[in-house]
Amino acid sequence: MEDSGSFMQQLNAALAAMSWIEIWAVITGLIYVVLAAQEKIACWFFGIISSVLSIYLFYEGKLYAESMLYFYYVLAGIYGWYAWTRQSLGQAGTGKKDSLAIHTWSIKQHGKAIILGVFFIILLSFVLRRFTDAQLPVIDASTTIFSFIATYMVTRKVLENWLYWIIIDIVTTGMYFYREYYLYALLMIVYTVIAVIGYMRWKAIYTGKANA
Repeated sequence: MEDSGSFMQQLNAALAAMSWIEIWAVITGLIYVVLAAQEKIACWFFGIISSVLSIYLFYEGKLYAESMLYFYYVLAGIYGWYAWTRQSLGQAGTGKKDSLAIHTWSIKQHGKAIILGVFFIILLSFVLRRFTDAQLPVIDASTTIFSFIATYMVTRKVLENWLYWIIIDIVTTGMYFYREYYLYALLMIVYTVIAVIGYMRWKAIYTGKANA
């Protein structure tokens, strides 16, 4: 009970000290993931806004890999917006079969992605420990690298991206609580739930199209 009370006091203090930048980063980030789960192109607009705000916040908190990750999110958001818009125009116009649609990766493709991810985790964590004062360098590097991979999967509408995000969000939740980014930690919990919903929704769409 004492630990619970102490946590709530720390949470209340953190919430009271939050900047408007953090609040808006969280709000726009939440809108992004909800719209992405619904396969709405507008998700990328909110994702870009949230990412720009988050770059500053995590750089200030010395989570440099996270800051770098959100810079990547900005670029991925621009690409995702382009790719999804192109798909939408293709469906409305020519209806070409090569337009972007929800699909799956083979075990071989996942294996390549994981091996590549582990390689870059080792490299990035070494750089963070050797050249920066980064906190939790291995965990920070791990969530960052696999978020790169999962975000690319979202832009290409790979169904399993949501499974990657479930694991990433759970690990990131612990990291944010440790660094006392309590609102971001709570947001990650919400993201985890939405990722489960997103996977079920995308799978239903994919299965429906596959059976059509």
